[in-house]
Amino acid sequence: MAGLRMTVVWCPDWPVVSWGVPLDEPAAVLVANRVVACSPAARYEGVAVGQRRRDAQGRCPELAVLDRDLDREARLFEPVAAALDALTPRVEVTGPGLVGFPTRGPSRFFGGDRALAERTLDHVRPAVARRVPVRVGIADGVFAARLAARATDPDTGIRLVEPGESPAFLADLPIGTLEMPELVDVLVRLGLTTLGDLAGLSAADVVGRFGREGRLAHRLALGEDDHPPDLRRPAPDLAVTWNFEPPAERIERCAFAAKALADELHHDLLSQGLSCTRVAIEAETEDGEHQLRLWRHQGALSAAALADRARWQLDGWLNQSVSSRPSSGIVRLTLIPDEVVAASGRQLGLWGARDDRSEDVTRVVARLQAMLGPDAVTVPEHRGGFSPTERLRMVPAAVVDLAEERPATDRRWVTEPWPGQIPAPSPARIHPDPLPIELLDVLGRPVAVSGRGELSDAPHTVIGPGGPLAAGPHRIVHWAGPWPAEQRWWDPLTRRRRARMQVVLEGRTAHLLALEQQCWSVEATYD
Repeated sequence: MAGLRMTVVWCPDWPVVSWGVPLDEPAAVLVANRVVACSPAARYEGVAVGQRRRDAQGRCPELAVLDRDLDREARLFEPVAAALDALTPRVEVTGPGLVGFPTRGPSRFFGGDRALAERTLDHVRPAVARRVPVRVGIADGVFAARLAARATDPDTGIRLVEPGESPAFLADLPIGTLEMPELVDVLVRLGLTTLGDLAGLSAADVVGRFGREGRLAHRLALGEDDHPPDLRRPAPDLAVTWNFEPPAERIERCAFAAKALADELHHDLLSQGLSCTRVAIEAETEDGEHQLRLWRHQGALSAAALADRARWQLDGWLNQSVSSRPSSGIVRLTLIPDEVVAASGRQLGLWGARDDRSEDVTRVVARLQAMLGPDAVTVPEHRGGFSPTERLRMVPAAVVDLAEERPATDRRWVTEPWPGQIPAPSPARIHPDPLPIELLDVLGRPVAVSGRGELSDAPHTVIGPGGPLAAGPHRIVHWAGPWPAEQRWWDPLTRRRRARMQVVLEGRTAHLLALEQQCWSVEATYD
Protein backbone atom coordinates (compact mmCIF):
# COMPACT_ATOMS: atom_id res chain seq x y z
CA MET A 1 0.00 0.00 0.00
CA ALA A 2 1.46 3.36 -1.04
CA GLY A 3 1.87 6.11 1.50
CA LEU A 4 -0.44 9.08 1.68
CA ARG A 5 0.40 11.68 -0.95
CA MET A 6 2.56 14.40 0.60
CA THR A 7 4.12 17.73 -0.27
CA VAL A 8 7.53 18.43 1.28
CA VAL A 9 9.25 21.81 1.30
CA TRP A 10 13.02 21.76 1.77
CA CYS A 11 15.31 24.74 2.35
CA PRO A 12 18.84 23.43 1.68
CA ASP A 13 21.72 24.33 4.01
CA TRP A 14 19.36 25.92 6.54
CA PRO A 15 21.86 25.68 9.45
CA VAL A 16 24.22 27.91 7.44
CA VAL A 17 21.45 30.24 6.25
CA SER A 18 20.20 30.74 9.81
CA TRP A 19 23.53 32.38 10.68
CA GLY A 20 23.02 34.94 7.90
CA VAL A 21 26.02 33.72 5.89
CA PRO A 22 25.57 34.12 2.11
CA LEU A 23 25.64 30.75 0.35
CA ASP A 24 28.31 32.00 -2.09
CA GLU A 25 30.78 32.19 0.82
CA PRO A 26 32.48 29.04 2.18
CA ALA A 27 30.99 28.23 5.60
CA ALA A 28 30.27 25.10 7.60
CA VAL A 29 28.26 24.31 10.73
CA LEU A 30 29.90 21.84 13.12
CA VAL A 31 28.71 19.63 15.95
CA ALA A 32 31.28 17.77 18.05
CA ASN A 33 34.04 18.76 15.64
CA ARG A 34 32.26 17.32 12.58
CA VAL A 35 30.55 19.08 9.68
CA VAL A 36 26.76 18.74 9.72
CA ALA A 37 25.99 21.36 7.05
CA CYS A 38 27.97 23.52 4.65
CA SER A 39 27.35 26.13 1.96
CA PRO A 40 27.56 25.37 -1.79
CA ALA A 41 30.77 27.40 -1.96
CA ALA A 42 32.30 25.16 0.72
CA ARG A 43 31.18 21.99 -1.11
CA TYR A 44 32.83 23.32 -4.27
CA GLU A 45 36.11 23.46 -2.33
CA GLY A 46 35.74 19.84 -1.19
CA VAL A 47 34.04 20.25 2.20
CA ALA A 48 31.46 17.54 2.90
CA VAL A 49 29.05 16.59 5.65
CA GLY A 50 30.69 14.22 8.12
CA GLN A 51 34.21 15.59 7.72
CA ARG A 52 36.22 16.48 10.76
CA ARG A 53 37.01 20.12 11.30
CA ARG A 54 40.68 19.76 10.48
CA ASP A 55 39.99 17.98 7.17
CA ALA A 56 37.42 20.61 6.18
CA GLN A 57 39.78 23.50 6.94
CA GLY A 58 42.57 21.69 5.11
CA ARG A 59 40.45 21.58 1.96
CA CYS A 60 39.19 25.15 2.39
CA PRO A 61 41.50 27.36 4.52
CA GLU A 62 39.14 30.36 4.34
CA LEU A 63 36.21 28.28 5.66
CA ALA A 64 33.99 30.10 8.19
CA VAL A 65 33.36 27.66 11.07
CA LEU A 66 30.02 28.02 12.90
CA ASP A 67 28.56 26.18 15.89
CA ARG A 68 25.18 24.46 15.59
CA ASP A 69 22.33 26.48 17.13
CA LEU A 70 19.07 24.54 16.83
CA ASP A 71 17.09 27.17 18.73
CA ARG A 72 18.17 29.84 16.26
CA GLU A 73 17.42 27.59 13.27
CA ALA A 74 13.93 26.73 14.53
CA ARG A 75 13.12 30.33 15.48
CA LEU A 76 14.04 31.64 12.03
CA PHE A 77 12.23 28.76 10.29
CA GLU A 78 8.88 29.47 11.97
CA PRO A 79 7.89 32.12 9.35
CA VAL A 80 8.32 29.46 6.65
CA ALA A 81 5.91 27.10 8.40
CA ALA A 82 3.54 29.99 9.10
CA ALA A 83 3.51 30.92 5.39
CA LEU A 84 2.06 27.48 4.59
CA ASP A 85 -0.86 27.98 6.99
CA ALA A 86 -2.58 29.88 4.15
CA LEU A 87 -2.63 26.64 2.12
CA THR A 88 -3.53 24.03 4.73
CA PRO A 89 -4.04 23.72 8.50
CA ARG A 90 -2.12 20.42 8.61
CA VAL A 91 1.45 21.68 8.35
CA GLU A 92 3.98 19.16 9.73
CA VAL A 93 7.45 20.39 10.72
CA THR A 94 10.06 17.64 10.69
CA GLY A 95 12.84 19.99 11.73
CA PRO A 96 14.36 23.38 10.85
CA GLY A 97 14.57 23.53 7.07
CA LEU A 98 12.08 20.72 6.36
CA VAL A 99 8.28 20.93 6.44
CA GLY A 100 5.42 19.12 4.71
CA PHE A 101 1.67 18.60 4.50
CA PRO A 102 -0.84 16.11 3.03
CA THR A 103 -1.84 17.16 -0.49
CA ARG A 104 -5.30 15.60 -0.93
CA GLY A 105 -7.38 18.64 0.00
CA PRO A 106 -5.05 21.46 -1.15
CA SER A 107 -4.31 19.78 -4.49
CA ARG A 108 -8.00 19.50 -5.34
CA PHE A 109 -8.66 23.07 -4.23
CA PHE A 110 -5.84 24.67 -6.22
CA GLY A 111 -6.21 22.58 -9.38
CA GLY A 112 -3.67 19.75 -9.17
CA ASP A 113 -0.22 18.94 -7.83
CA ARG A 114 1.65 21.24 -10.21
CA ALA A 115 -0.49 24.25 -9.30
CA LEU A 116 -0.14 23.40 -5.60
CA ALA A 117 3.66 23.19 -5.88
CA GLU A 118 3.87 26.54 -7.67
CA ARG A 119 1.61 28.21 -5.11
CA THR A 120 3.73 26.70 -2.32
CA LEU A 121 6.84 28.29 -3.81
CA ASP A 122 5.04 31.63 -4.08
CA HIS A 123 4.23 31.53 -0.36
CA VAL A 124 7.59 30.29 0.94
CA ARG A 125 10.07 32.33 -1.10
CA PRO A 126 9.08 35.68 0.44
CA ALA A 127 9.29 34.09 3.91
CA VAL A 128 12.99 33.25 3.38
CA ALA A 129 13.63 36.61 1.67
CA ARG A 130 15.13 34.63 -1.22
CA ARG A 131 18.27 33.99 0.83
CA VAL A 132 18.08 30.28 0.08
CA PRO A 133 16.65 28.23 -2.82
CA VAL A 134 13.35 26.53 -1.95
CA ARG A 135 12.66 22.99 -3.17
CA VAL A 136 9.21 21.36 -3.35
CA GLY A 137 8.67 17.63 -3.83
CA ILE A 138 5.35 15.80 -4.13
CA ALA A 139 5.12 12.02 -3.98
CA ASP A 140 3.35 9.11 -2.28
CA GLY A 141 4.67 9.01 1.29
CA VAL A 142 6.78 11.30 3.43
CA PHE A 143 10.05 9.54 2.61
CA ALA A 144 9.58 9.63 -1.17
CA ALA A 145 8.37 13.25 -1.07
CA ARG A 146 11.42 14.24 0.96
CA LEU A 147 13.77 12.68 -1.59
CA ALA A 148 11.79 14.24 -4.42
CA ALA A 149 12.39 17.65 -2.84
CA ARG A 150 16.13 16.91 -2.89
CA ALA A 151 15.97 15.93 -6.58
CA THR A 152 14.08 18.91 -7.96
CA ASP A 153 14.52 20.54 -11.33
CA PRO A 154 17.13 23.31 -10.84
CA ASP A 155 15.10 25.72 -12.98
CA THR A 156 11.67 25.24 -11.42
CA GLY A 157 12.53 23.99 -7.91
CA ILE A 158 9.74 21.38 -8.25
CA ARG A 159 9.76 17.58 -8.55
CA LEU A 160 6.48 15.71 -9.01
CA VAL A 161 6.37 11.93 -8.69
CA GLU A 162 3.13 10.70 -10.22
CA PRO A 163 0.74 8.66 -8.04
CA GLY A 164 1.90 5.06 -7.83
CA GLU A 165 5.37 5.85 -9.21
CA SER A 166 7.22 6.28 -5.92
CA PRO A 167 8.77 2.75 -5.95
CA ALA A 168 10.17 3.34 -9.45
CA PHE A 169 11.48 6.76 -8.42
CA LEU A 170 13.23 5.31 -5.38
CA ALA A 171 14.61 2.19 -7.07
CA ASP A 172 17.79 3.76 -8.51
CA LEU A 173 18.66 5.89 -5.47
CA PRO A 174 21.69 4.80 -3.40
CA ILE A 175 21.05 2.78 -0.27
CA GLY A 176 22.71 5.53 1.80
CA THR A 177 19.61 7.72 1.44
CA LEU A 178 18.03 5.63 4.23
CA GLU A 179 20.16 7.55 6.78
CA MET A 180 20.63 4.39 8.89
CA PRO A 181 24.46 4.21 8.95
CA GLU A 182 24.92 0.88 10.72
CA LEU A 183 22.27 -0.92 8.65
CA VAL A 184 23.47 0.67 5.41
CA ASP A 185 27.03 -0.48 6.10
CA VAL A 186 25.86 -4.10 6.42
CA LEU A 187 23.62 -3.87 3.35
CA VAL A 188 26.44 -2.51 1.19
CA ARG A 189 28.74 -5.33 2.31
CA LEU A 190 25.97 -7.73 1.29
CA GLY A 191 25.96 -6.22 -2.21
CA LEU A 192 22.77 -4.13 -1.89
CA THR A 193 23.71 -0.71 -3.26
CA THR A 194 20.34 0.78 -4.25
CA LEU A 195 16.90 1.02 -2.70
CA GLY A 196 15.61 -1.13 -5.55
CA ASP A 197 17.94 -3.95 -4.51
CA LEU A 198 16.51 -3.84 -0.99
CA ALA A 199 12.92 -3.58 -2.22
CA GLY A 200 13.42 -6.72 -4.29
CA LEU A 201 14.04 -8.86 -1.22
CA SER A 202 11.35 -10.70 0.67
CA ALA A 203 9.98 -8.70 3.61
CA ALA A 204 10.09 -11.82 5.79
CA ASP A 205 13.79 -12.36 5.02
CA VAL A 206 14.66 -8.73 5.81
CA VAL A 207 12.71 -8.74 9.08
CA GLY A 208 14.18 -12.09 10.07
CA ARG A 209 17.73 -10.78 9.58
CA PHE A 210 17.46 -7.13 10.67
CA GLY A 211 14.33 -6.93 12.84
CA ARG A 212 12.27 -3.75 13.19
CA GLU A 213 14.93 -1.50 11.63
CA GLY A 214 15.07 -3.77 8.59
CA ARG A 215 11.28 -3.73 8.35
CA LEU A 216 11.27 0.07 8.30
CA ALA A 217 14.05 0.23 5.68
CA HIS A 218 12.25 -2.28 3.46
CA ARG A 219 8.97 -0.36 3.63
CA LEU A 220 10.71 2.90 2.80
CA ALA A 221 12.45 1.28 -0.18
CA LEU A 222 9.03 0.16 -1.42
CA GLY A 223 7.73 3.73 -1.23
CA GLU A 224 5.69 3.10 1.90
CA ASP A 225 5.91 4.82 5.28
CA ASP A 226 6.21 2.95 8.54
CA HIS A 227 3.49 5.10 10.12
CA PRO A 228 1.79 7.04 7.30
CA PRO A 229 0.19 10.36 8.25
CA ASP A 230 -3.58 10.56 8.39
CA LEU A 231 -6.17 13.31 8.49
CA ARG A 232 -7.81 12.47 11.79
CA ARG A 233 -8.27 15.25 14.31
CA PRO A 234 -5.84 15.14 17.28
CA ALA A 235 -7.01 12.83 20.07
CA PRO A 236 -7.80 15.02 23.10
CA ASP A 237 -7.87 12.23 25.68
CA LEU A 238 -4.07 12.11 25.98
CA ALA A 239 -3.49 15.85 25.69
CA VAL A 240 -1.71 17.71 28.50
CA THR A 241 -2.24 21.43 29.18
CA TRP A 242 -0.44 24.15 31.13
CA ASN A 243 -2.30 27.32 32.11
CA PHE A 244 -0.13 30.38 32.71
CA GLU A 245 -1.07 32.82 35.45
CA PRO A 246 -0.04 35.56 34.81
CA PRO A 247 0.39 35.21 31.00
CA ALA A 248 3.89 34.22 29.87
CA GLU A 249 5.76 36.64 27.63
CA ARG A 250 9.30 35.23 27.97
CA ILE A 251 10.55 32.05 26.34
CA GLU A 252 12.33 30.89 29.53
CA ARG A 253 9.02 30.54 31.36
CA CYS A 254 7.41 28.80 28.39
CA ALA A 255 10.39 26.41 28.12
CA PHE A 256 9.99 25.33 31.75
CA ALA A 257 6.27 24.64 31.22
CA ALA A 258 7.02 22.76 27.98
CA LYS A 259 9.51 20.51 29.77
CA ALA A 260 7.01 19.71 32.53
CA LEU A 261 4.28 18.93 29.97
CA ALA A 262 6.65 16.79 27.89
CA ASP A 263 7.59 14.71 30.94
CA GLU A 264 3.93 14.26 31.86
CA LEU A 265 2.88 13.30 28.32
CA HIS A 266 5.81 10.91 27.88
CA HIS A 267 4.99 9.19 31.18
CA ASP A 268 1.29 8.88 30.29
CA LEU A 269 2.11 7.37 26.91
CA LEU A 270 4.57 4.85 28.34
CA SER A 271 2.02 3.78 30.96
CA GLN A 272 -0.25 2.79 28.06
CA GLY A 273 2.52 1.18 26.01
CA LEU A 274 2.56 3.96 23.40
CA SER A 275 5.11 6.21 21.72
CA CYS A 276 4.43 9.50 19.94
CA THR A 277 5.67 10.00 16.37
CA ARG A 278 3.80 13.24 15.67
CA VAL A 279 2.76 15.85 18.21
CA ALA A 280 0.44 18.83 17.87
CA ILE A 281 1.60 21.85 19.87
CA GLU A 282 -1.15 24.36 20.54
CA ALA A 283 -0.75 27.78 22.14
CA GLU A 284 -3.27 30.51 22.92
CA THR A 285 -2.73 34.10 24.04
CA GLU A 286 -4.66 36.36 26.40
CA ASP A 287 -6.22 38.16 23.41
CA GLY A 288 -7.44 34.91 21.86
CA GLU A 289 -4.67 34.51 19.27
CA HIS A 290 -4.13 30.86 18.47
CA GLN A 291 -1.36 28.75 16.95
CA LEU A 292 -1.36 25.02 16.19
CA ARG A 293 1.66 23.33 14.67
CA LEU A 294 2.41 19.66 13.97
CA TRP A 295 5.89 18.25 14.53
CA ARG A 296 6.86 14.90 13.00
CA HIS A 297 9.75 12.60 13.89
CA GLN A 298 10.91 9.48 12.06
CA GLY A 299 11.16 7.57 15.34
CA ALA A 300 9.46 7.98 18.68
CA LEU A 301 9.65 11.43 20.27
CA SER A 302 11.39 11.35 23.64
CA ALA A 303 10.43 13.70 26.47
CA ALA A 304 13.45 15.88 25.64
CA ALA A 305 12.50 15.97 21.95
CA LEU A 306 8.92 16.96 22.79
CA ALA A 307 10.15 19.79 25.02
CA ASP A 308 12.61 20.99 22.38
CA ARG A 309 9.93 21.24 19.70
CA ALA A 310 7.56 23.11 21.97
CA ARG A 311 10.34 25.55 22.88
CA TRP A 312 11.33 26.04 19.23
CA GLN A 313 7.75 26.75 18.17
CA LEU A 314 7.02 29.23 20.96
CA ASP A 315 10.40 30.94 20.55
CA GLY A 316 9.72 31.40 16.84
CA TRP A 317 6.20 32.73 17.48
CA LEU A 318 7.21 35.15 20.24
CA ASN A 319 10.17 36.52 18.27
CA GLN A 320 8.61 37.09 14.86
CA SER A 321 8.24 40.52 13.34
CA VAL A 322 6.00 43.02 15.09
CA SER A 323 3.18 42.37 12.61
CA SER A 324 3.28 38.58 13.13
CA ARG A 325 4.10 38.06 16.79
CA PRO A 326 1.28 37.68 19.36
CA SER A 327 0.01 40.92 20.87
CA SER A 328 -0.25 39.51 24.40
CA GLY A 329 1.21 36.83 26.63
CA ILE A 330 0.54 33.10 26.31
CA VAL A 331 -2.14 31.81 28.68
CA ARG A 332 -2.40 28.19 27.57
CA LEU A 333 -0.01 25.59 26.15
CA THR A 334 -1.18 22.13 25.09
CA LEU A 335 0.72 19.09 23.80
CA ILE A 336 -1.47 16.63 21.88
CA PRO A 337 -0.11 13.25 20.71
CA ASP A 338 -1.47 13.46 17.17
CA GLU A 339 -0.04 10.11 16.04
CA VAL A 340 0.91 7.29 18.40
CA VAL A 341 2.30 3.80 17.82
CA ALA A 342 3.02 0.83 20.03
CA ALA A 343 6.16 1.43 22.09
CA SER A 344 9.05 -0.70 20.88
CA GLY A 345 10.25 -1.27 24.45
CA ARG A 346 13.33 -0.25 26.39
CA GLN A 347 16.19 -1.92 28.20
CA LEU A 348 15.68 -2.07 31.96
CA GLY A 349 18.36 -2.44 34.58
CA LEU A 350 19.30 -5.64 36.39
CA TRP A 351 16.26 -7.44 37.89
CA GLY A 352 13.93 -5.05 36.06
CA ALA A 353 15.15 -1.94 37.87
CA ARG A 354 14.90 1.41 36.12
CA ASP A 355 17.68 3.95 35.83
CA ASP A 356 15.97 7.33 36.18
CA ARG A 357 19.17 9.33 36.52
CA SER A 358 19.00 10.69 32.96
CA GLU A 359 15.40 11.82 33.52
CA ASP A 360 16.38 13.45 36.80
CA VAL A 361 19.27 15.26 35.12
CA THR A 362 17.16 16.60 32.26
CA ARG A 363 14.49 17.73 34.72
CA VAL A 364 17.05 19.65 36.79
CA VAL A 365 18.62 21.15 33.67
CA ALA A 366 15.21 22.32 32.46
CA ARG A 367 14.55 23.96 35.82
CA LEU A 368 17.91 25.77 35.73
CA GLN A 369 17.30 26.91 32.16
CA ALA A 370 13.96 28.36 33.19
CA MET A 371 15.65 30.27 36.02
CA LEU A 372 18.86 31.37 34.31
CA GLY A 373 18.13 31.26 30.57
CA PRO A 374 18.36 28.53 27.88
CA ASP A 375 22.11 29.07 27.27
CA ALA A 376 23.16 29.38 30.91
CA VAL A 377 23.50 25.62 31.47
CA THR A 378 26.41 24.10 29.56
CA VAL A 379 27.94 20.64 29.16
CA PRO A 380 31.48 19.71 28.09
CA GLU A 381 32.53 18.23 24.77
CA HIS A 382 36.02 17.21 23.68
CA ARG A 383 37.46 19.09 20.70
CA GLY A 384 40.86 19.15 19.04
CA GLY A 385 43.42 21.77 20.02
CA PHE A 386 46.91 22.57 21.20
CA SER A 387 46.18 23.89 24.67
CA PRO A 388 43.85 22.73 27.48
CA THR A 389 41.66 25.79 26.87
CA GLU A 390 40.91 24.52 23.35
CA ARG A 391 40.49 20.81 23.97
CA LEU A 392 37.32 21.09 26.03
CA ARG A 393 34.40 23.20 24.79
CA MET A 394 31.34 24.05 26.86
CA VAL A 395 28.18 23.95 24.74
CA PRO A 396 24.61 24.88 25.79
CA ALA A 397 22.69 21.90 27.16
CA ALA A 398 19.71 23.05 25.09
CA VAL A 399 21.38 21.93 21.82
CA VAL A 400 22.13 18.34 22.91
CA ASP A 401 20.00 15.43 24.09
CA LEU A 402 21.26 14.58 27.57
CA ALA A 403 19.31 11.31 27.55
CA GLU A 404 21.23 9.98 24.54
CA GLU A 405 24.80 8.74 24.34
CA ARG A 406 27.15 11.55 23.28
CA PRO A 407 30.46 10.31 21.78
CA ALA A 408 32.02 13.79 22.10
CA THR A 409 32.15 13.35 25.89
CA ASP A 410 34.73 10.57 25.49
CA ARG A 411 38.39 11.61 25.45
CA ARG A 412 38.97 9.18 22.57
CA TRP A 413 36.56 11.15 20.38
CA VAL A 414 39.39 13.35 19.05
CA THR A 415 41.84 11.16 17.16
CA GLU A 416 43.79 13.68 15.07
CA PRO A 417 47.40 14.40 16.03
CA TRP A 418 48.11 17.94 17.26
CA PRO A 419 51.86 18.58 16.93
CA GLY A 420 52.89 20.98 19.66
CA GLN A 421 50.11 20.10 22.10
CA ILE A 422 50.76 19.97 25.84
CA PRO A 423 51.43 16.41 27.09
CA ALA A 424 49.34 14.79 29.82
CA PRO A 425 48.36 15.34 32.55
CA SER A 426 46.16 18.32 31.84
CA PRO A 427 46.03 21.20 34.34
CA ALA A 428 43.14 21.19 36.79
CA ARG A 429 42.50 24.94 36.77
CA ILE A 430 42.34 27.02 33.59
CA HIS A 431 42.36 30.79 34.06
CA PRO A 432 39.66 32.57 32.01
CA ASP A 433 42.02 35.52 31.53
CA PRO A 434 45.74 34.65 31.31
CA LEU A 435 47.77 36.25 34.14
CA PRO A 436 50.70 38.34 32.83
CA ILE A 437 54.10 37.48 34.32
CA GLU A 438 57.82 37.98 33.76
CA LEU A 439 60.02 34.97 33.01
CA LEU A 440 63.72 35.65 33.66
CA ASP A 441 66.96 33.73 33.32
CA VAL A 442 69.62 33.45 36.01
CA LEU A 443 71.03 36.89 35.07
CA GLY A 444 67.62 38.56 35.28
CA ARG A 445 67.13 38.84 31.52
CA PRO A 446 63.75 38.09 29.87
CA VAL A 447 63.54 34.59 28.42
CA ALA A 448 62.57 34.47 24.75
CA VAL A 449 61.71 31.70 22.28
CA SER A 450 63.28 31.72 18.81
CA GLY A 451 61.54 30.96 15.55
CA ARG A 452 63.01 27.44 15.77
CA GLY A 453 61.31 26.91 19.15
CA GLU A 454 64.51 27.24 21.20
CA LEU A 455 64.83 29.13 24.53
CA SER A 456 67.24 32.04 24.73
CA ASP A 457 68.41 30.67 28.10
CA ALA A 458 67.19 28.36 30.85
CA PRO A 459 64.32 29.90 32.85
CA HIS A 460 65.24 30.66 36.45
CA THR A 461 62.70 33.06 37.99
CA VAL A 462 59.01 33.95 37.64
CA ILE A 463 57.62 37.28 38.84
CA GLY A 464 53.86 37.09 39.19
CA PRO A 465 51.02 39.62 39.57
CA GLY A 466 49.24 37.88 42.43
CA GLY A 467 46.53 35.22 42.50
CA PRO A 468 48.16 31.79 42.18
CA LEU A 469 51.52 33.57 41.90
CA ALA A 470 52.06 35.96 44.77
CA ALA A 471 54.18 39.02 44.05
CA GLY A 472 57.90 38.59 44.46
CA PRO A 473 60.29 36.39 42.50
CA HIS A 474 59.70 32.62 42.53
CA ARG A 475 62.59 30.34 41.68
CA ILE A 476 61.93 27.60 39.14
CA VAL A 477 63.09 24.16 40.29
CA HIS A 478 61.88 22.14 37.28
CA TRP A 479 60.68 23.04 33.78
CA ALA A 480 59.75 21.35 30.51
CA GLY A 481 59.25 22.65 27.01
CA PRO A 482 58.79 24.84 25.14
CA TRP A 483 56.09 23.53 22.80
CA PRO A 484 55.67 26.02 19.94
CA ALA A 485 52.50 26.05 17.83
CA GLU A 486 51.52 28.14 14.84
CA GLN A 487 47.77 28.19 14.25
CA ARG A 488 45.96 29.13 11.03
CA TRP A 489 49.20 30.21 9.39
CA TRP A 490 47.34 30.62 6.09
CA ASP A 491 45.07 33.42 7.38
CA PRO A 492 46.79 36.75 8.19
CA LEU A 493 43.81 37.92 10.26
CA THR A 494 43.52 34.93 12.62
CA ARG A 495 47.10 33.63 12.56
CA ARG A 496 48.58 32.97 16.03
CA ARG A 497 52.07 31.94 17.12
CA ARG A 498 52.44 30.73 20.69
CA ALA A 499 54.84 28.73 22.80
CA ARG A 500 54.04 26.98 26.07
CA MET A 501 56.08 25.44 28.84
CA GLN A 502 55.51 23.82 32.21
CA VAL A 503 57.26 25.02 35.37
CA VAL A 504 57.44 23.85 38.98
CA LEU A 505 58.23 26.56 41.53
CA GLU A 506 59.93 26.43 44.94
CA GLY A 507 56.59 26.14 46.72
CA ARG A 508 55.90 22.93 44.77
CA THR A 509 53.21 24.62 42.69
CA ALA A 510 53.07 23.85 38.97
CA HIS A 511 51.86 26.12 36.20
CA LEU A 512 51.45 26.20 32.44
CA LEU A 513 53.05 29.30 30.92
CA ALA A 514 52.37 30.71 27.47
CA LEU A 515 54.35 33.16 25.33
CA GLU A 516 52.55 35.22 22.70
CA GLN A 517 53.70 38.48 21.09
CA GLN A 518 56.77 38.47 23.39
CA CYS A 519 54.62 38.48 26.55
CA TRP A 520 54.54 35.61 29.06
CA SER A 521 51.41 34.69 31.01
CA VAL A 522 50.05 31.93 33.27
CA GLU A 523 47.49 30.01 31.22
CA ALA A 524 46.65 27.26 33.72
CA THR A 525 47.62 25.84 37.11
CA TYR A 526 48.18 22.22 38.16
CA ASP A 527 46.51 21.40 41.49
